[in-house]
Amino acid sequence: MVRISNSLVGFLNFLTLLISFPIIGAGLWFRLHAATECERFLQLPLLVLGGFLLVVSVLGLIGACCCVSFFMWLYLFVMFLLILAMIVFTIFAFVVTNKGVGEAVSGVGFKEYRLSDYSGWLQKRVENWETWRQIDGCLKDAQVCAGLEGLAGLQDSQFLAKNLSPLQVCISNQETCQSLMQSGCCKPPTFCGFQYKNATFWTVPTAGLKSTDADCKLWSNDQGKLCYDCGSCKAGVLATLKSKWKVVSIFNIALLVLLIIVYSIGCCALRNNRAKMHGGYYPYAR
Repeated sequence: MVRISNSLVGFLNFLTLLISFPIIGAGLWFRLHAATECERFLQLPLLVLGGFLLVVSVLGLIGACCCVSFFMWLYLFVMFLLILAMIVFTIFAFVVTNKGVGEAVSGVGFKEYRLSDYSGWLQKRVENWETWRQIDGCLKDAQVCAGLEGLAGLQDSQFLAKNLSPLQVCISNQETCQSLMQSGCCKPPTFCGFQYKNATFWTVPTAGLKSTDADCKLWSNDQGKLCYDCGSCKAGVLATLKSKWKVVSIFNIALLVLLIIVYSIGCCALRNNRAKMHGGYYPYAR
């Protein structure tokens, strides 16, 4: 008779086995039909995640349902490594995202972000050309600055009063919102001193720019360039990452608790398997 723990492990791994197929399918679809840099970036993580779930699920199913101790050992070993990795990742993410905050600009309704405000590790990641090329492709594919076209008719004071955050621009009483990194990627930094013409066009004043910062030189009115290569845009991406991490951390902790529970049930299933090999179940096996 198969014990409850074996049945639970088998059922949970059957569910993850089913989940792995659409994930692998999505990865293969992106591999064959990816039209943008962002879609090409997604294919490898999806294939790795789907393949990992498939292999682990098969190990758990065979180990629990067929009472094969060797496969249960492998399954529990992989689960143990996954739990350790989740703990390390959660702590690491808290450390690297703990630093960094937007700077309020006097007289305007948004904050601006500087790359130097964030941890060195995060700075190196976004300053890496290959990494930023992929992020930049995703930002352009998502048309993160398209919402500024709706603000093109605003006067200087009206535009600066808008609540432009690294995440949103709210056009009508903060009811119509788009996911944007407006203040970092879609406008030149305020300290540069560009002269506002409309939400999508800025000019150099007669007296020249107020700063020689690299971001001031990188700004372009070309809608395909804007400030996507600026440090302020990279800082805006990191500000978005930091704000989203609070939500992700809750999910990570819940997932970690679930993995520990499944690991514990798996240990009971392994105990059942070993007991069966010796001709009977341990009295305390479940």
